[in-house]
Amino acid sequence: MKKVGIVTDSTSCLPQELVDRHDICVVPLLIIIDGRGYRDGIDISPGEVYKIMRRKQNLPTTSTPSVGDFFNAFCQLSEKVESILCINVTAKQSKTFDTALVAREMAREKLTTHKIEVFDSQAASSALGWIVVEAARAAERGADLDETIEVVRKMMRRVQYLAIVDDLYYLARTGRIGKASAWASSLLNIKPIVGHDTSVGVTIPVDRSRTRAKAVSRLLGLMAERIGKSQAHVIVNHADELEEGKRLKEEIARRFNCAEIYLNEFMPSMGVHAGPGILGAAFYTDT
Repeated sequence: MKKVGIVTDSTSCLPQELVDRHDICVVPLLIIIDGRGYRDGIDISPGEVYKIMRRKQNLPTTSTPSVGDFFNAFCQLSEKVESILCINVTAKQSKTFDTALVAREMAREKLTTHKIEVFDSQAASSALGWIVVEAARAAERGADLDETIEVVRKMMRRVQYLAIVDDLYYLARTGRIGKASAWASSLLNIKPIVGHDTSVGVTIPVDRSRTRAKAVSRLLGLMAERIGKSQAHVIVNHADELEEGKRLKEEIARRFNCAEIYLNEFMPSMGVHAGPGILGAAFYTDT
C-alpha cells in the first residue's frame, strides 16, 4: 500500500496521461450554465463551454465541488493508501480549498487510521498541475506525508505560469485579474501577458503586445529569460485554440531543453474566468 495518495481539483488543467500515470484523483469543479451544473471536463467539453463564452451572453459561472465530492474522494482513495494529501487551487481565487477543509474534518471522523491534509498551493492552472505531479512522483518514490508536503512547498517556489490573454473582458468581469485590472478599460486589440505569482496566490500583469504574434514572441522571450540553458518541464495550455497550442508546443520543444512537454486544454473551471483564446505555459527547471 502506498504511503500517500494525491487529490487535486480540476483547475489543475492536467493532461489525462499524467493523471492516469501517477494515479492522481481529480475532483471536478462545476460549470454553471442556465442554472444547471456540469462537472468540469466530464459532463461538458471545454469546446462546448468556450463556444458559449464567445457569444458574451448568458456567460457560464463556476461553483466549487461539494463537500461530499471531496469526502467521497478521500474515502475511495483511503482503500489503497495510508494517508492523503489534497492540493488545491489558490484560496485567493476560489473557495475550493475551504470546501476541501470541511470534507477533511468529516473524513477524519470516519477514516480514523488515516492522516489527511489539505494544502493551499497558491497556484492555478497547470502551475498547480506541476505541483500535484511532483507530489505524486514523490509518493511513488515512497515519501511519507510530511516529505511529500515538503516537495509541494519547494515546487511552489519553482513553478511558473505565463499566459497570453485574448480578451481581458472575462478576467475583469470576474475580478480574477488582480493588478492587471488597470489595463481592462484601456486595452483595444492589445494582447496582455499575465503570470500567476505563487508567492501571493494572485494573477499579475507581466507585459503586453499589440498583436497576438508579438505576444507569442514575447512569451517565448520571457521563458528564455527564466529557463536559460536549464532542463525544463513544460505544460502548454490553450483555450479553444488547438492549432496555436500545437505550434507553441513545437516552438518551445525546439528552443528549449525539455525533459518533458505536454499540451492540454485550459479547463473550463479556469477558462470561465479567463475566457477563450488563452495560450500559456506552466514550467519549472531542474536547476
